[in-house]
Amino acid sequence: MIKVDALDQQLLALLRADARASVATLAAKLKVSRGTVTNRIARLEDGGVITGYTVRLRPDTVPDQITAWMSITVEGNRTREVVAMLLGEPGITGLFDTNGRWDLLAEIRSSSLQELADVLERVRLIKGIAGTETSIHLQSYKLG
Repeated sequence: MIKVDALDQQLLALLRADARASVATLAAKLKVSRGTVTNRIARLEDGGVITGYTVRLRPDTVPDQITAWMSITVEGNRTREVVAMLLGEPGITGLFDTNGRWDLLAEIRSSSLQELADVLERVRLIKGIAGTETSIHLQSYKLG
């Protein structure tokens, strides 16, 4: 797999928010040239970091999808650095700052246990993460 730097992470975060954003829009937001964005996207696709583009659906419309929550402890003052890296992880569909024992809570969605394991492995390798605990969503209950 290719090395993903800070600019790549920012680009991935923007694409995750809107994969249909134009190259010109992405370049303006990142304060780089359109050529840089085009080349970065091609490199990320060729390197297997970007494996496709998709449509986000309401969670209840995809019953076979695996959802998990990863509680994350961050080392020292590295929260911003870790958040930047996590925002570029395609398996993470939500990221939340918390208080208490854990610093961050990441929502993860995957189509298989192997895909979930791959996401967990990539996240655990991020520098600045001191510890994690993952819970898999088994069943939902409605209130009222």
